[in-house]
Amino acid sequence: MKSSPWSIGDTAARFQLPTHVLRHWEDVGLLAPARDGAGRRRYTDEDIVRVAVIVRSKAAGMSLDQIRVLLDEDSPQRHEVLESHLADLDRRMRELERARQMTAHAFECDQHDIATCPNFVATVADLLDGGSWPVEREARVDG
Repeated sequence: MKSSPWSIGDTAARFQLPTHVLRHWEDVGLLAPARDGAGRRRYTDEDIVRVAVIVRSKAAGMSLDQIRVLLDEDSPQRHEVLESHLADLDRRMRELERARQMTAHAFECDQHDIATCPNFVATVADLLDGGSWPVEREARVDG
């Protein structure tokens, strides 16, 4: 990794982000890069690691508020946020597994219109019986 301070452009390019995203993350308190004599942001190696954590956490479906809690070493909500996110990930994994099973069945099914296949229709029985879509999300901190 580059050892000298990174500019906002270099940092954004490193993570394939628009620079305004880094500015927004700074505005909401996730980043606090140093400034040079001309007032330009200079990201240290520690800032780069922090950006990587934010990028990966966003990809995992976390909100900026949840990420803020994780990056705040004094936050008493850390375990609550992580527990909620684990429950959300488990729910999403169940939904993805169901979607995979439905897709695999549709791929292998002899029926061209899968809505006429009784076995496939069984995969949506919960919705036909009054279930809701999308599945209600666990309560979580938004952002």
